[in-house]
Amino acid sequence: MDETPTGKPDMLATRHVLPPTRKSITHKFTIDGHEGYLTVGLHDDGSPGELFIKMSKDGSTMSGMCQAFCRAFSIALQYGLTLEDAVARFKGMRFEPMGQTTNPEIPEALSIIDYVARFLELNFHAPRPPRPY
Repeated sequence: MDETPTGKPDMLATRHVLPPTRKSITHKFTIDGHEGYLTVGLHDDGSPGELFIKMSKDGSTMSGMCQAFCRAFSIALQYGLTLEDAVARFKGMRFEPMGQTTNPEIPEALSIIDYVARFLELNFHAPRPPRPY
């Protein structure tokens, strides 16, 4: 860490934004009859760098909260939050809508946030390197 002129450590993190043109994947999902699309913008190395969720009921509170979550999640990833840490924090969150999904790999979700975390874990999870003993 660099020091500032006051002698205090410089705690500024570097944000790694995606290039203006980037690859992405889009995944259609349904949870308890609520249809949505998850788009994951990818860095050049294939790691997620941004999320977008588009719910079928545009303008609803649920849609607005999904947009706010995606914006915060994307900024956190760009500032260095690991996908593993993000998944650990959001997987298992429980609130409506919840229930059956159309994804056989994730047959039930506890919420949209839980579904997104589990989808990211399944599709982008890098295994932890073994710990030296």
